[in-house]
Amino acid sequence: MFGQRQGIIVYLHSLKHIKSMRRFGNIHYVSKRLKYMVIYNDMDNVESLIGKIKSLPYVKQVEPSYKPYLKLEYENSNPDKAKEYDYKIGL
Repeated sequence: MFGQRQGIIVYLHSLKHIKSMRRFGNIHYVSKRLKYMVIYNDMDNVESLIGKIKSLPYVKQVEPSYKPYLKLEYENSNPDKAKEYDYKIGL
């Protein structure tokens, strides 16, 4: 259904322009208090899309999400024996 997707964080001056931002991608989250939104789109289109969004007059700042580039598998996933004993006791 979806290919590789990446989030774009868009900081706005006013929230009344949120409906017009639908054309740039899937709106995932909108913060009314901090006036930002998270839009998801294909990774291939992110750079050109950021340029288009930055040129809009009601946009303060645009940042790409770095989550696709982070390593989410950890090397030492085995729990420590001492901590495991404490969890069994209920400390």
